[in-house]
Amino acid sequence: MTQTILGFDFGTKSIGVAIGQQVTGTARPLLSLKACDGIPDWDHIGRIIKEWQPDLVVVGLPLNMDGSEQEMTQRARKFANRISGRFGVKVDTQDERLTTADAKARLFEFGGYKALTKDQIDAVSAVLIIESYFDNQY
Repeated sequence: MTQTILGFDFGTKSIGVAIGQQVTGTARPLLSLKACDGIPDWDHIGRIIKEWQPDLVVVGLPLNMDGSEQEMTQRARKFANRISGRFGVKVDTQDERLTTADAKARLFEFGGYKALTKDQIDAVSAVLIIESYFDNQY
């Protein structure tokens, strides 16, 4: 059974978005959405969900390196809950520790410093969140 997963890398200024397929265990970046103090354009998120019809939405959960929670952890959970409530889709969270560093390394490897734009980093971070979710399912 093919499962389409939409991933979000939540941030207060920017939210990375990626799409993944469980059958291949891969994901690709879609875009980065602007946010104002963590509040996105909900209509835009609704259009993305309608277009991709995901079976599951995965939101990255920012944790401290020791696994403890921080203020952003609660904000990401709230974002995940709002997606579930507004759009009636199943939502899960995934530990996102080190995804930004990994995203920067991946982008640099393929495009050098020019590839290291904030929008690209956020979208690739969302890819890594989905791939990490897939890895934890097996």
